[in-house]
Amino acid sequence: MRLVSAPAAVAVGSSAAAALGVLMLIVPPRTGRPGGAAAQRFFAAGALLVTLSTIAGLAGTAALAPRWTQHDRMLLASVVAVGFGLGALVLSLALLALPGVTRNSGCVLRHLLDALVIAAALWFVVWVLVSRPTRLLGDATPAACPALLVPGVVAAVAIGVAAVVGMRCSGPRHRLLLLGGGVVWVALAGVGLGLGICRGREPVALGAAAATGVGLLVVAVARRAPRGDGGFDGDVIRRGTAYAFVPMIAMAVAGMYHVLREGEFTAVGIAAGSVEGFALVARQYLALLDVRAYARRLAEREAHFRRLAHTDPLTGLANRRALLNELERATAAGSPCVLVTLDLDGFKTVNDMRGHDVGDAVLTEVGRRLRAEPRPGDVTARLGGDEFAVLLNGATPAEAQRTADGLLAVLSAPYPAAGGPEVRLSVSVGMAYSAGTPDVPTLLRNADLALRYAKQRGKNRVEQYDSEYDQQWRRRTTIEHELRGAVERGELHLAFQPVVAVPSVRPVGAEALLRWRHPELGYVRPDEFIPLAEQSGQIATLGAWVLDEACRQLSLWLADGHDVWVSVNVSPLELHAPEYALRVAEALRAHQVPPQRLVLEVTEHAVATDLDELIRRLRALRATGVRIALDDFGAGYSSLGQLRNLPIDILKIDHSLVAEQEPATAPAPGRRAFAPMVDIVMRLGHQLGLEVIAEGVTNQAELAVVVEAGCRFGQGALFGWGVPAEHLEAMLDAATSLRPAQIPAPRPRRRALPAAPSPVADCTVPPQVEDQMPARHAQHMGSVDSAREMRQA
Repeated sequence: MRLVSAPAAVAVGSSAAAALGVLMLIVPPRTGRPGGAAAQRFFAAGALLVTLSTIAGLAGTAALAPRWTQHDRMLLASVVAVGFGLGALVLSLALLALPGVTRNSGCVLRHLLDALVIAAALWFVVWVLVSRPTRLLGDATPAACPALLVPGVVAAVAIGVAAVVGMRCSGPRHRLLLLGGGVVWVALAGVGLGLGICRGREPVALGAAAATGVGLLVVAVARRAPRGDGGFDGDVIRRGTAYAFVPMIAMAVAGMYHVLREGEFTAVGIAAGSVEGFALVARQYLALLDVRAYARRLAEREAHFRRLAHTDPLTGLANRRALLNELERATAAGSPCVLVTLDLDGFKTVNDMRGHDVGDAVLTEVGRRLRAEPRPGDVTARLGGDEFAVLLNGATPAEAQRTADGLLAVLSAPYPAAGGPEVRLSVSVGMAYSAGTPDVPTLLRNADLALRYAKQRGKNRVEQYDSEYDQQWRRRTTIEHELRGAVERGELHLAFQPVVAVPSVRPVGAEALLRWRHPELGYVRPDEFIPLAEQSGQIATLGAWVLDEACRQLSLWLADGHDVWVSVNVSPLELHAPEYALRVAEALRAHQVPPQRLVLEVTEHAVATDLDELIRRLRALRATGVRIALDDFGAGYSSLGQLRNLPIDILKIDHSLVAEQEPATAPAPGRRAFAPMVDIVMRLGHQLGLEVIAEGVTNQAELAVVVEAGCRFGQGALFGWGVPAEHLEAMLDAATSLRPAQIPAPRPRRRALPAAPSPVADCTVPPQVEDQMPARHAQHMGSVDSAREMRQA
């Protein structure tokens, strides 16, 4: 068989049309439709496979035409049929991938089963018509071409898919029918191309190739056309059952006709009937699942209406009674669960400052966020006020932690408020697990205890219940109880941390630190019992004992000839007590201690309270002759203006300023250590007439930094921790035994600094600064510098 010019032109034109269609399908339209990327890829891939199969068939026909045999034709027809069948199948899947046709994978499976029902019936009817005894095509029946089975089956499936998609469309179907018709046309063209190659009929093959190009162009044009079809109805129940009855009726009629004509049922016919039956059974099984899903949703709605009596009216969440019922049910069933309790931090301020309407709006928004966050099957409830709870059924510890962290993040987001700025709140979260919990009240208690610890540890955090919480709570209660008699039982003692002159490291003073050793509890940390003392109102008793004991020990050292001073920490609660100044004066008088030897340390945190009241209290204390030190300077509470107005004598630099400066390492040879912040604080202190002590000096590098900045006194682990009085006394004895010649001279400063005020000489301060300073210079400062190094400086 020889190709002439006309067939060649047809082949070239068909290939060009097919290539143009592929190009139009590969390049997406400029007005992209959301969700159509998958369909675009399927259309492009299917068109490319079909075009390559067409070109391969035409090229093979042209190459083998002069000498091809029946075996060559069958082989070429099989290759073209498989490629064409795959391409047409991909194009059919592209119809299912169109936006809105399917909602999920289950919907895709239902559509495919519907299409398979139609395809099997159509294949059976065609088989009856072309097989014996009917033989509708007569001698043209391709009985010797088994390769046509693949494109024939795919063509039937394409017809079924196009029919199902068209039936699911609820609006105008023009564009959709054009797409489906083009895909079916291409699939049928594949059957014709395979038939022409298999039977050696060149006109049939060329006509099928031309039809392929036209079909691809139709699909491409329809794909790029403006979308004019309506939406798709995904409800597979309301769209009727004609897709099942019509194919079955057609198969029954065709089968009866075949029997009446005394036809035989070959494997092809039996296979088509079996596929039809299995597809219908599978489709009905999916329908049964749909009915069960509807019944389940109906039961859930009924249960929802029954729970209306157990719902919080403001937030729509479950109330306390409903939560208790769920907890009882989970406990009775023995299923593991996690109870998460939440409390809004600072919500009372919102009600007081913004009104209850804004507060109710915030609570409603909290309920909305809680409903959207937990997993299916979990129970969210409002326990009352601003306290909420979430019951996580069957959650693992990791899942519960992730859920709690998610709740913390969601509820900490700003809350919009009508007619005003948005409301910002934090939330504290406590978690308790049902495992090992005997009953519901214990589970609630554990969750509340975890929530309490979350609030005590800074709020805006998640705390999981631990059995240690009970021990800690009992220990807390025991400490609070035992602390009341600690003074009478003699369980308290003082430790003294030395304050040294630098760089000679000679002790010149000490800070009195309270310590408690209980006979049963053992050593109790100050950060554990001092906050409890403040909360329970016992801080005044402890402070009075510390003041009296520190003055007693100081009087002994002074009597032994030691030139030393002692500082005592003062709680803000003590400081604001009206009788505290009288208590200080009485302690000084009772132990015959010179007032200038006692230093009262006020933390920088106390400056955050009422500043005017603080200044009045400090002036009253300074009137007794004692000196005032501002502790932890640099922690972030006091400003320069407050520092200028505070009646203080000593400034203690916080460890953070000393440790975090650059460089914080030993200076290189020929290079001096320098810390800008320490240097600035030193200059500021000297200009205000204050002595400066560097706290928290832990290594030689930090010591070099503070010495280079001009600081003359240091305190920290480098010079010693808090030690008993007799140990510090030994240090004082050792320092006193040194001759003056053994004491190193002070290190020269890095650069010229303004002359620091001498403690024994008259302090010279610029007039513009002196006018703004309180009357602190009237007090003699010489007693601060008790050691010889300080007087020499």
